[in-house]
Amino acid sequence: MEQFEPNDLLIFAHVAEAGSFSRAAERIGLPKSTVSRRISVLEDRLGERLMLRTTRRLTLTELGEHLLTHARQVADEVEAVRVLAEHRQTRPTGRLRVSMPGDFATLLLSEMLADYIARHPAVTLQLDLSPRRVDLLGEGFDIAVRTGALPNDALLAARRLALFPIGLYAAPRYLAEQGDPAIPEDLLRHRALGLVGRDGETAPWTLTAGTAHWEGLPEGRTAANSPDILTRLAGAGAGIAAVPDCYAAHDLAQGRLRRVLPAWSLPAQTAWAVFPGRRLMPAKTRTFIDMLEAALGGAPGNLPPGNLRPE
Repeated sequence: MEQFEPNDLLIFAHVAEAGSFSRAAERIGLPKSTVSRRISVLEDRLGERLMLRTTRRLTLTELGEHLLTHARQVADEVEAVRVLAEHRQTRPTGRLRVSMPGDFATLLLSEMLADYIARHPAVTLQLDLSPRRVDLLGEGFDIAVRTGALPNDALLAARRLALFPIGLYAAPRYLAEQGDPAIPEDLLRHRALGLVGRDGETAPWTLTAGTAHWEGLPEGRTAANSPDILTRLAGAGAGIAAVPDCYAAHDLAQGRLRRVLPAWSLPAQTAWAVFPGRRLMPAKTRTFIDMLEAALGGAPGNLPPGNLRPE
């Protein structure tokens, strides 16, 4: 004997409301034979008939009338869940946990974050602005904004948000005092403001100009894991910094920074939105990533964004 299934209550409710196995089968998208068999299984499990079948109509038995009350409650709850799911897909709700570099949030995303908060009042936004790489699944994050190469992880997916060109920048007064480099080798006579990578080491400068290539790192007593502070230090005359163009754009326009070796550039930096790899994405996550892409795609000096990895 087949076991009783809660879904059989839903089928019973549809049959009772429709007054016909055929009409009920059409409404719920099942073969008529399946609907009839599930009702028979339910009756066998309960040990009594639920409805009397004639060629013209269905009549509920006393047990059928009592059971219909409970079956309708189940159907109402299922419908409520369906409506809730549709509502969440069209109207972002719930808590959204996001990890991103503090520099990004402060310099590039303040307006976007405020706009998201204003547009989606049913979402509680929780930001982690620490430089560490959070464990999205283990720590319950919905999105992480990351830069550079991504490790392979079958449990995660990513969307490319922006591609940021990187150049060398220094204050005009620093260059006036120390000299303006004419070729990459001249950099070795200058002070470098180094960027510390995730491995704790100061990354060398890899410069290209067409097919020409140069790699090295001038001596320097200052390094940080924040492009924003490196940009500020360069503007204060502390040395030459290699930072994304978008970080230097404002100071460049104000005359506080100058591009060093403008014909040469470092490898562009990719910004990614990383999220749990699932086919069904909550509306709160989808709308946030869309706004991220729009905001970063319009950042000064950014190259056109696009999808590089499947979601």
